Amino acid sequence: MKKKMMAMALAATMVCGMIAAPATASASDYDASGDPAVSLIFTSVSVTGDSHTDAMTAFAEKVEELSGGSVTCRTYSDGTLFSSENELDAVLNGDADLAYISFPTLATQEGLEWCAMIQSAYFWNSYEHMTSVMGGEIGEEIYEKISAAVNLTPLGNFYLGSRVVNTRNKEITCYDDMDGVLLRMPNSETWLNLGEAIGATPTGLSYSELYTALQTGTVDGQENPLPSDISAGFYEVATYFAITNHVVDCILPCINTDTWNSLTEAQQQAVAEAMEYAQEVNDTERIAAEEEAIDFLLEEGCTITYPDLDEFVEKAQEYYNNHPEQTELWDMDLYERIQAAGTETADDAAEAETEAVTE
Repeated sequence: MKKKMMAMALAATMVCGMIAAPATASASDYDASGDPAVSLIFTSVSVTGDSHTDAMTAFAEKVEELSGGSVTCRTYSDGTLFSSENELDAVLNGDADLAYISFPTLATQEGLEWCAMIQSAYFWNSYEHMTSVMGGEIGEEIYEKISAAVNLTPLGNFYLGSRVVNTRNKEITCYDDMDGVLLRMPNSETWLNLGEAIGATPTGLSYSELYTALQTGTVDGQENPLPSDISAGFYEVATYFAITNHVVDCILPCINTDTWNSLTEAQQQAVAEAMEYAQEVNDTERIAAEEEAIDFLLEEGCTITYPDLDEFVEKAQEYYNNHPEQTELWDMDLYERIQAAGTETADDAAEAETEAVTE
């Protein structure tokens, strides 16, 4: 399983050039330097040293450069401006201009309930599946559906990592081991359903409170991508990691649509191109961090287990089949098209691997 996880990360590196963002012109094709000055506020709960925080900084520097100084951006990481529960409202209301918004958070909004399916267990089969879909026509359709429903304009699709289960004092070797585990999840229905789908007893808790909750035993565990576990220091107080890869995760950097519409066309091009650059910074750094994470955790004395993923996939599918009330608002046409694309992606990857071996 470790080899499988690392192979996925290596395959991801090969497709970094496929990363999606709104269509942009090169810097030589536009000039925003003489446009009215705009100062953006970018808020995030990502911690200092995390790739998403680094990407915020990269965006701020690049957008000022590309806009000739007419667009500047102040960044606020570590939840210093808004908590994870308040970020969406802050951007919708214009109290902040930019934030990373997850699909489960979007699913809380009227007209976007279908977004819950994108965070269901094992929805994406790989990073390549996710980035190829989000970088193509289906991704454009998804962005348009979001913008039509709420006052947000998605500007890309940042890799968060493959989520794994991290527990304080229980080794997870199979699906049944999840029974009774009080697992912290972000406090929304979609996230809590996901916790149940992977066999745990989910409880909603803010990310900013998670370290202390693990330290004191308020929760038995949590689930996040390995780079997040390391940057937030969760491994210091919860030393068991089960490589479940139950969600190949992403977040969308979104801008308040009123703010977006207030920009000149040249400034919009600068913002879009700067975000594309920031996405490359994030994904490249995130993939490298995933590759290094296992060795780091083992060196820190943590225990790593590799449960049978086929069992997890089967049990998760059984869970959703038994809870039709959770799937009735999904966009099943979109779901099926995305799953079909995943089969094609997997077949292409297998063919490429076969060709590599024969060569």
